Amino acid sequence: MSKVVDRTQEYYNSTDADEFYYRVWGGQDIHVGIYKSETEPIADASHRTVEHLGGKISHLPSGAKVLDIGAAYGGAARHIASAHGFHVTCLNLAEVQNERNREMTAEQGLSDQIRVIDGNFEDLPFEDGEFDAVWCQDSILHSGDRRRVFAEVNRVLKPGGEFIFTDPMQKKGVDKESLRPVLNRIHLESMGSFDDYQEYAKDLGWETVEIENLSDQLVVHYSRVKDELTSRRPELVEYVSQEYIDNMLTGLQHWIEAGEKGLLSWGVLHFRKPKN
Repeated sequence: MSKVVDRTQEYYNSTDADEFYYRVWGGQDIHVGIYKSETEPIADASHRTVEHLGGKISHLPSGAKVLDIGAAYGGAARHIASAHGFHVTCLNLAEVQNERNREMTAEQGLSDQIRVIDGNFEDLPFEDGEFDAVWCQDSILHSGDRRRVFAEVNRVLKPGGEFIFTDPMQKKGVDKESLRPVLNRIHLESMGSFDDYQEYAKDLGWETVEIENLSDQLVVHYSRVKDELTSRRPELVEYVSQEYIDNMLTGLQHWIEAGEKGLLSWGVLHFRKPKN
């Protein structure tokens, strides 16, 4: 496991991070939302992202095996299991999030369709060709070796299997020093890009199903989170430390400013492994 992944695990297992993400996003989806308005509730927009991605693999048969890497609280897994009849494996490195996932999955009566595994996506603990699809939302940026993540996804996909994901990315050719405030926040030297990910896919011989650039949603999302955190601060200090809230507000502003300067990208990337 790379040092970046190790730091990410420590961060998301912290009480402050767990309480913040669980309470601000409602504990289901903690990913970038697709917004209809700049004042829409975060949870609604985040769930719309899940529905949007789910529709793109809805052609898979009921009972298809889907792996969600970086599954967090498992909201996406529960949606696609109930809406499409998929059997979903959630892989996530934060044990605290995984426990919440297991509890909510059991409460919704989906434990027979969803299993939750502690682990990381740089070393997937699964057999070759085990899954019909791999799903990921806004997690690959936390890898110190994103090409390795793609290779691992390729290994566990069946021939003809699909990889669909979103990720906060940097624009191609952006000077990393201009992104330093954002990179320092997530302990990275760089982020992926649309071009990087398409290159990794090409090197693996994958077919590009669709590339959907939704970069305008990134600033909207981080602005909504910042506004929500600011307005709910008096309530949240009962669960989250003042220091964490201050640092989060500073970090969110860095993301917003970088997005407004056109340094960042976000969208849906959908690839297919060759059948033979």
